Amino acid sequence: MPYLFLLFVLIPIIEIALLIQVGGLIGLLPTIGIVILTAVIGTAMLRQQGLATLQAAQQRMQSGQMPAQQIGEGLLLVFGGALLLTPGFATDAFGFLCLFPVTRRWMANKIGAKTMANARVFTPGGSTYEHHSGAAGQPKNGQNSGSPSNSKSGDVIDGDYQRLD
Repeated sequence: MPYLFLLFVLIPIIEIALLIQVGGLIGLLPTIGIVILTAVIGTAMLRQQGLATLQAAQQRMQSGQMPAQQIGEGLLLVFGGALLLTPGFATDAFGFLCLFPVTRRWMANKIGAKTMANARVFTPGGSTYEHHSGAAGQPKNGQNSGSPSNSKSGDVIDGDYQRLD
């Protein structure tokens, strides 16, 4: 929580300092023009990259695959678009990094790897698995997994049914 507070305090201070510095070097109107121009260019890039990411996600879904990479990239596009609409040079720089495909994929991969490294899976039997670096997790604290092969609590019911029409 303190990190979020620092972000909301430090980012505006950095942006104000940069705007003052750039405004002092090139003047008020050119500075405002650059801020507006980055918002316009960013919006156009966001539209184009968003459509490309949406098409890639649709192709993956049509082939029966989960578009996890495209979902992560889509979230980064939304975040980058919001940063580009925020007046300032530092937020614009990071916003453009979220819009360029190469840096966006790199960031999505890093965030995805970090998320998977800390992922926990909860099963219907009440077990908790931790996912570590791509390997299948193991039950925590010796709990059973709820699968028939190693169920000890009797919480799995197996049966057959017959449909009568």
